[in-house]
Amino acid sequence: MSTPLQGIKVLDFTGVQSGPSCTQMLAWFGADVIKIERPGVGDVTRHQLRDIPDIDALYFTMLNSNKRSIELNTKTAGRQRGNGKADPRS
Repeated sequence: MSTPLQGIKVLDFTGVQSGPSCTQMLAWFGADVIKIERPGVGDVTRHQLRDIPDIDALYFTMLNSNKRSIELNTKTAGRQRGNGKADPRS
């Protein structure tokens, strides 16, 4: 079954609630959403409201399900110019 956004790639640089919930909806409609997270830290919501030690918080998993994830330092020279290195196809 095809979906409306099948074949669309979305790089998700958002955090907390509004952005992740919007990109999650895009994923539900078939977009390939890749969440970009800070190296060594990840999304701040991975640790907020965590009930069980050493696993991602339910809050994080609810807002980021159906997405792939990579760590990328966007402050490193060369990454700021949009050279495509965050895109898994490159």
